[in-house]
Amino acid sequence: MEDLRLMEPPLLLKITYVQPDGTCRQVQARAGVSLMEAAVRANVEGIEAKCRGNCACVTCHVYIDPQWSAVMGAPGAMEESMLDFAEGAETRSRLSCQVRINSRCEGLIVIVPAEQRVIGL
Repeated sequence: MEDLRLMEPPLLLKITYVQPDGTCRQVQARAGVSLMEAAVRANVEGIEAKCRGNCACVTCHVYIDPQWSAVMGAPGAMEESMLDFAEGAETRSRLSCQVRINSRCEGLIVIVPAEQRVIGL
């Protein structure tokens, strides 16, 4: 007998990216992709992603609302050290290339910073 789970379409979740001017862009993304991948595929402004998700730059820096931190998890050591180079980094900062969308992310709001500038390099 065929496993019906293999026939189910991928779970699409609504993620909202908020621009510095307050405009919102809602994107549908599959569970398992990164916030950066979802943003790049949808041409969300402000997510430059110059290293294409290799945690080697900070041009995909975003802010995650603290109420979502349990769902999104904590940054790893490599991500934390890279965030030291992000303009305007704070406790709610994440590198969107390191944040995987999961089934509990429906309605997640991601704030895009005004600049994706690297400092100290």
